[in-house]
Amino acid sequence: MSASPAPVSPVESQWSTAPVIDYEPAPQPLSAHRPSCTAPPTHRLSSRRRALPLEPRPPKSAVVFAETALRQLVEVIDRRRPVAQLKPLMTPVLVEQVIARAAVTPPGSATLRRVRVRCVDTGDTEVTAAEVFATFLRRGRVHAVAGRIEAHRGSWRFCALQIG
Repeated sequence: MSASPAPVSPVESQWSTAPVIDYEPAPQPLSAHRPSCTAPPTHRLSSRRRALPLEPRPPKSAVVFAETALRQLVEVIDRRRPVAQLKPLMTPVLVEQVIARAAVTPPGSATLRRVRVRCVDTGDTEVTAAEVFATFLRRGRVHAVAGRIEAHRGSWRFCALQIG
């Protein structure tokens, strides 16, 4: 009489492993990869570099607004500042999104690290819109914020915002 194999429990079969088969080809010497003939290059490298057009510098008021508004935004998300202080800085839809974000953000203090402002729309004589990029640090992780600010009643206002 032969002994039957011991039954395998579902837990053991779930965690069973199998060897992985190596599908990579064997390494070849470098001489095997050289082409048999080397043709001269068909293009010439130019020693002159093309000058890229310089972007207009963002107005100082846009940079100051972006830094201040983003600092306040991070403080609202951290529940260190009331939401009402964001209302003059951004559209009502964005304020609602920030409230929703603050509700799911774990408690902790964030620190604004770097803010960059880039002009994207110039009116007849002055800049009317700019993109804002920033990073902030929370609980040892770096997060990003991007948005668009537009001139609004003699000041600036966020009209788009993405918080990562």
